[in-house]
Amino acid sequence: MPGLRRDRLLTLLLLGALLSADLYFHLWPEVQRQLRPRERPRGCPCTGRASSPARDSAAAASDPGTIVHNFSRAKPGTEPAGGSRSGSSSKLQALFAHPLYNVPEEPPLVGAEDSLLASQEALRYYRRKVARWNRRHKMYREQMNLTSLDPPLQLRLEASWVQFHLGINRHGLYSRSSPVVSKLLQDMRHFPTISADYSQDEKALMGTCDCTQIVKPSGVHLKLVLRFSDFGKAMFKPMRQQRDEETPVDFFYFIDFQRHNAEIAAFHLDRILDFRRVPPTVGRLVNVTKEILEVTKNEILQSVFFVSPASNVCFFAKCPYMCKTEYAVCGNPHLLEGSLSAFLPSLNLAPRLSVPNPWIRSYTLAGKEEWEVNALYCDTVKQIYPYNSSQRLLNVIDMAIFDFLIGNMDRHHYEMFTKFGDDGFLIHLDNARGFGRHSHDEISILSPLSQCCMIKKKTLLHLQLLAQPDYRLSDVMRESLLEDKLSPVLTEPHLLALDRRLQTILRTVEGCIVAHGEQSVIADGPVEQSAPDSGQANLTS
Repeated sequence: MPGLRRDRLLTLLLLGALLSADLYFHLWPEVQRQLRPRERPRGCPCTGRASSPARDSAAAASDPGTIVHNFSRAKPGTEPAGGSRSGSSSKLQALFAHPLYNVPEEPPLVGAEDSLLASQEALRYYRRKVARWNRRHKMYREQMNLTSLDPPLQLRLEASWVQFHLGINRHGLYSRSSPVVSKLLQDMRHFPTISADYSQDEKALMGTCDCTQIVKPSGVHLKLVLRFSDFGKAMFKPMRQQRDEETPVDFFYFIDFQRHNAEIAAFHLDRILDFRRVPPTVGRLVNVTKEILEVTKNEILQSVFFVSPASNVCFFAKCPYMCKTEYAVCGNPHLLEGSLSAFLPSLNLAPRLSVPNPWIRSYTLAGKEEWEVNALYCDTVKQIYPYNSSQRLLNVIDMAIFDFLIGNMDRHHYEMFTKFGDDGFLIHLDNARGFGRHSHDEISILSPLSQCCMIKKKTLLHLQLLAQPDYRLSDVMRESLLEDKLSPVLTEPHLLALDRRLQTILRTVEGCIVAHGEQSVIADGPVEQSAPDSGQANLTS
């Protein structure tokens, strides 16, 4: 009996020791954490970023603090008028909170004439398109003897692409305060594809592909049109080049590869500059088998798919005779990086004008255009309609500044919506030949600025702000691009090149001011008053 009691005592002591250890090492620290005030970690570099690519976009749009995500205006008081941002860990948020990004649009939007689309007409058009799609899809399934349990597509008025189209106005493709772009980017990242096809310009080349050509080899313009389950469309440009590869110095600009990451970065830069003229663009990993080959009805596109010796699924474009497989793109084995650029409204709804760039380059192996040999070329441009009586020339100079920053020499045309007339904004489409060489700054791209010595005051103020340490262009671009699923979108040398090129632009403007005076160089207000005529006569707009 005494031994039994002694065993019970030892057991109780052991259990008590275990309970004490559990209380000390587990329960008490948890109680301390619960009682401790909750604090946000200081200096966290990812404050403001989504915790995962699949973050609920609706929650992001409803949060007034997620300026990085919805591009909306900051709440009053988040940014002092002097531009100090000592209490913020995000330069991008501080930039969008700056007064320059919160001033009212000029001239103000006053009615339906300032919106690109009439909403009821647009919705009727889209309903007809959806009904036609359903009929054709049903006929295709019957011809191919396919069965499907999927219900017919329905047009959802709240679809992000519909709201994006309805939100386009005379100031830009989207408003600063609109959460629609954030939702559109999220949808393009995740919605499944229901069809894939060549673009219209690729189809126009079918049957005319010359397999012996050398200057512009087949595959340079490889791109596809993808349609998503919400009936939205996007232009898909696949990865052709690694991030750290530079364009060879002996390449002409018109045979350079189109880079998917350049399209993504161009959208972010355009938004940071407050131009809002590049369609929303996002990166995505596409399964080329399931999301292109298995959903396309184009037999020619089906025929250019093949499996490489490394067992990767590949495809190419343009030439239907299987003669340019060396220019194919390949998945790994099925997944392929690419950019998705949102489609603009149909030309039937919103006609666009395609205009040759006055500073167009020669697309031959030899030869130069007049602007390349005539320093007074801008004098001639200023005498030609509409550059002599509207903001068109200033918009072209904005476009040249944008192209110089990304290193794009391939701006042979520009487009604009006819509804907004001569003063309408220029749409910065097709930026895939940017960000090719970080080690070289092509000064000739700035010729519209250096020859005309004109710049909008709004543009100059934004450039000067982005040259300040608190809003440094490379820093806000780096932070903005972290939002993309394919991050890092640009390598560090390309980001640093933006700062270098920005300083070149500001020095060019400073030289113009020294030569012609600030009043002549800087165009203030929505209707510009005067500009230097290469040191001679003034131009009145």
